[in-house]
Amino acid sequence: MRFDQLARTQAAENSKPGIRHAPARDIAVPTYEVSPEAQALIGGPYPPHMNADPQNAAEWKELINRRAALIVAALPGLQEKLGVTVQPAVIGGIKAFIVTPRSMPEANRNRLLVHVHGGGYVFQPGEAALPEAVMMAGFGGFKVISVDYRMPPDFPYPAAMDDALAVWKAAANMADPKNMAIFGTSTGGGMTLAMVLRAKAEGLPLPGAIAPGTPWSDLTDTGDTYQSNEWVDNVLVSWNGWLGRAAKLYAAGHDLRDPQLSPIYGDFHGFPPTILTSGTRDLFLSNTVRTHRKLRRAGVDAELNVYEGQSHAQYMGNVDAPETREAFTDIARFFDAHLGK
Repeated sequence: MRFDQLARTQAAENSKPGIRHAPARDIAVPTYEVSPEAQALIGGPYPPHMNADPQNAAEWKELINRRAALIVAALPGLQEKLGVTVQPAVIGGIKAFIVTPRSMPEANRNRLLVHVHGGGYVFQPGEAALPEAVMMAGFGGFKVISVDYRMPPDFPYPAAMDDALAVWKAAANMADPKNMAIFGTSTGGGMTLAMVLRAKAEGLPLPGAIAPGTPWSDLTDTGDTYQSNEWVDNVLVSWNGWLGRAAKLYAAGHDLRDPQLSPIYGDFHGFPPTILTSGTRDLFLSNTVRTHRKLRRAGVDAELNVYEGQSHAQYMGNVDAPETREAFTDIARFFDAHLGK
């Protein structure tokens, strides 16, 4: 169809205010100032579990363990490449890992980061939680505590938050909270925000900075890019696949708009400086943008980085991609500017 004919058709279909109708279209992989490594991620197929619908706890565990095994198999090579060591630990009564870079800048020796992993509240148990923490330690030169919080199907809400807060309470006695930061991506980003909300409510010390990457700040199917990036994001694909099912499994009947589940509905006044990261094809781009805007409206020093063409969390999808180094270096720079202040 010629463009002038398409334009007339689209103008007619969008002649009234309200819902926008878009024609079916093919979207090319962006190439301008996008590395070949990132292009490969952007152009990849949907994950095989995108519409997984486990019917019972055993089926959830089989899916969780199958995906975790792939991550754990690649972990030794990632640790070696980035020059970090990993030690299991129990902190505040909760399983965790301490990730330490072999080379640490002098400025980071009194600093400590707490990491909460992603995975939709169901994926990445145990060592499978570690890639992001390893990248932050390796690229940023920080010591990191990664929380191995409990998850469904055995442990729904609020187990994950209880565990994360227990680790934060204990870690806050290991370093000056002003020299500490909390970070995580996706679910970990949502939990980072919820941890600050809960710490405020309980009168606990707050970290000096936070980095919620593409945060799952709204578990409901709310936000523009839940629709505009549906079927475009090749990582999450749609809220209506495994993602929405995981949200309901974790919430276990609680209101999805509870700020401890969807922190976008909480009060962001008094939050520490925050850096957020997303991509233009990310299903959670609206989650990230809404969070950034709400932080700014609350008077919080908040920075937003958005990568061209990337779907959900692809800024950490390939350790060899220049964009991965750039993303973690930006977060490290932000922490360096705000910790200890």
